[in-house]
This record gives sequence, C-alpha cells and structure tokens, in this order.
Amino acid sequence: MSISTEIITIGDEILIGQTLDTNSAWLGERLNAYGYNVVQVSTIQDKPGHIVRSLDLAKQRADLIIMTGGLGPTKDDRTKKTLAEYFNSELVISNSVLTHIRKLLGSRKVSMNQLNKDQALIPEDCQILNNSEGTAPGMLFRDGKTTVVSLPGVPYEMKSICEKELFPWLRKNVETDAKFFRMVMTTGYPESILAAKLKNWEEHLPDNCSLAYLPSPGIVKLRLDIWGESEDVMETSLEKEINKLHKIIPKAIYSYAHEGIEEKIGEILKEMHRTVGTAESCTGGNIAKMLTSVPGSSAYYKGSVLAYAYETKRDLLGIDQDCLNKYGAVSEQVIRQMAEKARRLLNVDYAVATSGIAGPGGGTDTKPVGTVCVAVASKDQVIAKRFQFGSHRGRNIERSSVAALNILRKIILADLAKNQK
Repeated sequence: MSISTEIITIGDEILIGQTLDTNSAWLGERLNAYGYNVVQVSTIQDKPGHIVRSLDLAKQRADLIIMTGGLGPTKDDRTKKTLAEYFNSELVISNSVLTHIRKLLGSRKVSMNQLNKDQALIPEDCQILNNSEGTAPGMLFRDGKTTVVSLPGVPYEMKSICEKELFPWLRKNVETDAKFFRMVMTTGYPESILAAKLKNWEEHLPDNCSLAYLPSPGIVKLRLDIWGESEDVMETSLEKEINKLHKIIPKAIYSYAHEGIEEKIGEILKEMHRTVGTAESCTGGNIAKMLTSVPGSSAYYKGSVLAYAYETKRDLLGIDQDCLNKYGAVSEQVIRQMAEKARRLLNVDYAVATSGIAGPGGGTDTKPVGTVCVAVASKDQVIAKRFQFGSHRGRNIERSSVAALNILRKIILADLAKNQK
C-alpha cells in the first residue's frame, strides 16, 4: 500500500530567505527511499491559523504529515501549543523530557531557566519522540487514519530523531509498499543530451520502475526506483536495467553509489597507492577543495599551486614567457606546461591544471567567457582539452572542476587497467 505523505516546514526565516529549507529535501529523499509517496511540500508561518489550515488541507491529501520547526523555547515558536489545542490535548510536564533537558544542559555547563523547563511541556495525548541532541522532543499524534509528526527545525536534531525514533516506528506501525532504488552517477553529458541517448532504454523500463534525472553543474545523477513485494526480485530487475544502461554510456558512469567524483577518484588513488596535486587558475582552488573534502585524502593529495596571474604561472610554475605571450594563459600550450610542471614541482603521480575565463568579463572574440582549458599530466602523458561553458562564473568554476577531475578519472582508470593485466 502506498502511503501519501506531506511535509510542512514552519518558520518565517525560511519564508523570507534567511534560512534554507534543507530539512524537506532530506526528508523527501529518505521517505521516498522507504516507500512513502511524498505528495506535497509546503512552508508556512509559525502562526496558529496557518498551522491549523495547513493541517486541515494536508489531512485531505496525506496519510502521514511531518512538520518541522516551531518547537523552540521562545514566544515566536507557537507550534506546540497550537498542536495541543488542535488535538484537544493539555500541555503537561513530561518528567522524562525534563530529566533529559537537565542532563543535556548540565553536560554543556548551561544553567536551566524557565524557558528550558517549558520545553518539557508536552501535549498529554502525543507519543514523545526522544531528542538526544537537543531540548525539544518530537511529537507524534494519531488522528484516525492520519499520523501527524512534529519535529524540531534544527537539522541535526531533526535527523537524529528520524533515524533513532521516527523511522523505526514507521517501519513497525505503518505498512507501505516495498521499494528499492539505485543511483547512477554520470558526467560528461549535459542532461538533454544524456536523455536523448537514453530515450529508447527509458521507454522500455518495466512498468514498476521509474527514472529521474537530477542535474547539477557537470554531473547528472540518475535515480532508478522500483516497487514490488520482494526486495530480492526488485534488486535483480534493477540490476538488469543498470547492466543495459552501462552498455549505452560506459564511459559516462563514474559510480553506482551516491558519491561525488572526487570521492571515487580518492578510492582509486588509494587502491593504486598513487598521488595527485593541482595547479589552478580559473577554478581558484576549487579542485583542491573538492579533493581535500574527502576524509583520508592526505593519503593521496599532496598540494596545490594557485597560479592565477601571468607572473605567478611564470615565476612559481616556470611557464615559458614566450609561450604565454604567443598563445595566452588560456591555451592548450600553456595548460600542458602547467600540468607537467606542477607534477614535477609537487612530486606527484598525477597533476591537474586549469586555466580559463570564468566571467562575467574578460572574454574576447576568439576566447569568449566560459572558455576553459584543462590538462592532466602523468609520467607517461599529458592530456589537454578545451571546453566552452556558459557565462555564469560560479557554474563555470564547478563545470571546469568536474571536467578536470573526469579527465583525471579516465587516466587513472586506464593506468589501473594496465597494472591489472
């Protein structure tokens, strides 16, 4: 049975753009993975009238309603009192919650005040969802066939309650269709071109299987969902489709797990006991940031030269001045030198280099904004490529970074294949 689910986010700070609603995105992804059908996501003010009207409407659409926010200790957080009135319940002190609050504040060397004590006031008829990370517990109400859940808006508190309390309760008490999904991470194709290549395959997917394209600069995630009664049968069916997909775009797929390309590269470099460094211009250190964001990256990442200016390329990397003058910094001739000289300077197995015109200014007729040159050097070769991206500076930096790492990925995979022969 499919369980219709609605997510309601409460908070003026979200409505006016001061805070991004990451909670709904996280909840939507997790609930979908568990087989719950999210039919609507909305954001409302923390005002009794808005909360009541939203609940009345949501109950017409959804079997499960999850609300986040509005459970703080200050007067502008009105959700708890409103929910108590909505479900004809009295607010009473929960001794277990009060004990937890005392213990939590004590561990943080914070003295308890009346606002903290008021956090232990809970609607008498709700089920408490313990919050090990904060003072505001979650609350669960059963209203006929509808389940209403109220969670704190602090993301790490909300996630903790979901993982430790809510999701286990739902699995035990709310039956839903079995669901299985797989992520396929691709790079090298824009969404529209990728969709065209996969059109025939997509049209012949089983009726109980769906495909979603999730694009970001340089990356398109493919999410395959399948419904059924047996997880083993679903997994087997999905594996067959992924094998077909691999035959269509083998070089574009970098992972079958939900991970960044930098994570996959790290796995391979660790396996090969190889090292990498970077020489960046237009990407401004973004590739270094991506690589070092992976835990354990010190095992393979050795350093970077941020050669932004002409003189830095010449003086730090030793790029030939005549080459710079003749071809310009954004050229295959210069980017090849940047990669090779960085490899030697940093004493690494591979070096990645970028140089381009990120924008919004600086373009010419022959090198418009979005022109980027990328190179990767190994001990055996230097591969350079010129790209033409768009006019948005931020997206150009992201796309350039992913494009550079994709070239690195292909080179190290080729080297790995050689070593395994």
